[in-house]
Amino acid sequence: MIEGPDLTAMQPQGNLERGRRAYALGAWGDAHALLAAADREATLRGEDLDRLATSAFLIGREEEFERTLERAHRAYQDAGDRPRAARCAFWIGFGLFLRGETGPASGWLARGRRLLEDEERETVEAGYLLLPVIEGHMGAGDWEQALEMARDVAGIGTRLGDPDLAAAARHVEGRALLGMGAVEEGLALLDEAMVAVTSGELSPIMTGLVYCSVIGSCQRVHALGRAREWTAALRRWCEDQRQLVAFTSTCLVHRAEILQLHGSWAEALAEARRARARHADGLDARPPAAAFTQEAEVLRLWGELDAAEEAYGDAIRAGAEPQPGLALLWLARGRVDASAAAIGRALDATNDPFERARLLPAQVEILLAARDLRGARRACEELESLAARFDIGVFQATAAQARGALAQAEGRPRDALVDLHLAWRQWQALEVPYEAARVRELIGLACRALGDDDGGRLELEAARATYADLGAAPDCARVEALLRPRIVAPTYGLTRRELEVLRLVAAGGSNKGIADELSLSVKTIERHVSNILAKLDVPSRAAATAWAYEHEIVHPSE
Repeated sequence: MIEGPDLTAMQPQGNLERGRRAYALGAWGDAHALLAAADREATLRGEDLDRLATSAFLIGREEEFERTLERAHRAYQDAGDRPRAARCAFWIGFGLFLRGETGPASGWLARGRRLLEDEERETVEAGYLLLPVIEGHMGAGDWEQALEMARDVAGIGTRLGDPDLAAAARHVEGRALLGMGAVEEGLALLDEAMVAVTSGELSPIMTGLVYCSVIGSCQRVHALGRAREWTAALRRWCEDQRQLVAFTSTCLVHRAEILQLHGSWAEALAEARRARARHADGLDARPPAAAFTQEAEVLRLWGELDAAEEAYGDAIRAGAEPQPGLALLWLARGRVDASAAAIGRALDATNDPFERARLLPAQVEILLAARDLRGARRACEELESLAARFDIGVFQATAAQARGALAQAEGRPRDALVDLHLAWRQWQALEVPYEAARVRELIGLACRALGDDDGGRLELEAARATYADLGAAPDCARVEALLRPRIVAPTYGLTRRELEVLRLVAAGGSNKGIADELSLSVKTIERHVSNILAKLDVPSRAAATAWAYEHEIVHPSE
């Protein structure tokens, strides 16, 4: 009698082969289940443990990824394959490094380097182990050293035919150049790295890492077109792999950020909440902090301040920096001092020019609301300096908008209009409707200050229409109040600046104090005070103060 095949004995090999095929097809969940089954039946060797670890990572099991890589590391060591063991040590250490676990990361990376000490030939693993060192230089702002090392590592990857290493190093070169202010050159290198990504040359984990890093870098320097294009490509890559979990929440957050910027606020909120839901459903191991922030931003702009503040709190608990959004929320609640303190603290905590450029426009807005014209001017000057240093459209637009808002607050509407029209054209070209509407509102107020009431009304109505389309309820309400028929208060022959000086005199301000408040010279204030006394026909500052209260130029509550 001829016996049939032993199906039980064949099953481990069957699971292994099927797992390898599923892995090759990008069916990460199937690959993980089949390879794990094969591993339970017969311990996997190094390459298959690599596949199992990668599959675990791509379906969101990061702890299992690390544990399985440790097993692969030992398997390669036992087999005498020191370079592959070193590569496992790199991935373990790099993952710990990215999570901020510096001690364990340093230990694993040191182990990887030691394994290569006796290697006489050049290895790609030596290049991989330099990547965390380069990131350390980047974090310290040592861009030149990071750039030099990244170029060396890119050379290793190119010479040894490792596309993952070459693309990773090339994209780090680009980021270093961005940090040095060479924006176009840096973006060109990021584009070059992305060619390898989009053509499918890289491993799945490196593909996702480079995608996310490049998109983040594009957003950091406000390369809005590139960020939009690469986010769309990342979305397609994620959707083509139905069983992929890793990177999908990041993709959703990037998409939410871009949608909000370009005025699709409802869609942006939906994408941010999808990212949050993936964590709540157990699909993502760690809370997507940026998703909380993005949700809070849309809610704040819609005027849902309680819900927004709760979302900012979630972002803080998840490890995100909530500024400048939280400071602007407090400003909307009338907490001007708290708002100014919060934005000041955030700026004190960073020297990074791109981060400061993100925070400074909010500081200008908050300090103008606090009537701190001197502080607002300092923030405005720093924005102008950054706009001159970096040829970035958003920097030019924010600097022009800040200059215009400051000029308007200082009673220089004619100067304000020049900068505000420039800012409006730039925001229009960048397709950022909310900021364009805010500038049109300021243009409307400047027109009114110059006596062009009809032109001012048209600008305010245009701003209101955009706010309504976006759902920006607080902005709509503010502009509607401005559009109501105005009761013109009597000026008693005083100019706008003289009225402002009179109010400060009535508040007890000295000439020097008023000069500091309005950023004018003491002689100019003395001239204004002399004109006020003459026009009101009063003999002294005390008499002018009494007159101001009597004619309700200043109210007792002030």
